[in-house]
Amino acid sequence: MNFTDLNLIDPIAKAIQEQGYTNPTPIQERSIPDIINGRDFLGCAQTGTGKTAAFAIPILQNLSKNKPSNKNIRALILTPTRELAIQIEENIKAYGKFLPLKHLVIFGGVKQGNQEAALKKGVDILVATPGRLLDFIAQGIISLKNLEIFVLDEADRMLDMGFVHDVKRVIKLLPPRRQTLFFSATMPSEIQKLADSILNNPVKVEVTPVSSTAETINQSVYFVERDDKLDLLTHILKNDISDSVLVFARTKHGADKIARKLQSSSISTEAIHGNKSQNARQNALSNFKSGKTRVLVATDIAARGIDIDELKYVVNFELSDVSETYVHRIGRTGRAGAEGNSISFVDGLDLLNLKNTEKLIGMKIPVEKNHPFHTDNLVVQKRDSNNKPSHSGGGRPQSSNSRPQNSNNKKPAGSTSSAGLKKPKNKNFTRKK
Repeated sequence: MNFTDLNLIDPIAKAIQEQGYTNPTPIQERSIPDIINGRDFLGCAQTGTGKTAAFAIPILQNLSKNKPSNKNIRALILTPTRELAIQIEENIKAYGKFLPLKHLVIFGGVKQGNQEAALKKGVDILVATPGRLLDFIAQGIISLKNLEIFVLDEADRMLDMGFVHDVKRVIKLLPPRRQTLFFSATMPSEIQKLADSILNNPVKVEVTPVSSTAETINQSVYFVERDDKLDLLTHILKNDISDSVLVFARTKHGADKIARKLQSSSISTEAIHGNKSQNARQNALSNFKSGKTRVLVATDIAARGIDIDELKYVVNFELSDVSETYVHRIGRTGRAGAEGNSISFVDGLDLLNLKNTEKLIGMKIPVEKNHPFHTDNLVVQKRDSNNKPSHSGGGRPQSSNSRPQNSNNKKPAGSTSSAGLKKPKNKNFTRKK
């Protein structure tokens, strides 16, 4: 199918063409016609499937049919994070650039003055995070009584972040007669109950389940001792990868530590996480998108909503305890059919997470041994894997009595391995070109 087959009005069709869109993704193809026809919609689709356009395009088309003279909010898109809210509003701006509809994004963490002033001028489409929305409603700045369309995006992330009660408070304030669009990457029982309570005979579409990863993403595992991860990351950024890289850290402290290490090695790096101010996060993201900053280190919550065209590399500095998070992380690359690369550092403490991740995605992730910090000891521990311990050219097992022979990689005095294992020699190491 082509976008021209979706009967879009000329201003939207022109804007989409300028964005370089030709063929709709499966979620877009299956949602846009029904949403235009006024149906409620339940979409189970992970990040990177094009779901923002799946609801933004038909909302723009439906609202453009008749423009009331009042300044009431006509469509509300509720989303869990500031970054994702900003990303959605940017997409609405792009798709609706030739329409007279007004749109605005509001979120906490910044002074409300500018957002309040824009609301008073009138807004057709509002993108909001739950906290700031409820705050403005309590102040009498926002009324939802004339709302026509309500979108709940990333519903499962709302649950993870503890926002479900705020969402339910918002829902109670919505007019009973409205169109509701509900999107979630996963459907745990509480989210399913929420969907059932607010949707009216919805069209249900499930695409690219959370357990699957894009075929265009080249996935690999680097076995490495915990204390060597920073040196390994520095090594591959200086020797193997010249492109921009998004690095995922488990904690805020860890993200800052990684950023400091890379900065000290003259690699332009910034970190984003919940402790950073909104302006700092947006500046870091803008610098990364423009190429001014080569490496962005992010925690999972801060990274939700990062949508960067042609991002080729994602590095999991450590694997998450939640296997589905792996799919969301690597979904930042390999988007819209482009080729991407995912590299996961695995130490002794990550082995169980690796096993669970491979079980979820239904495949063994290939092990990359061609680096100066590889340890066969971890491969041996990974007994369920099809990746066998490597042997040197003569067929004899590599020795595990010393560290890799690489003069640039010094271990800090007094440090110990996280798994209590000794390093194998990698005398035959050959740098990848």
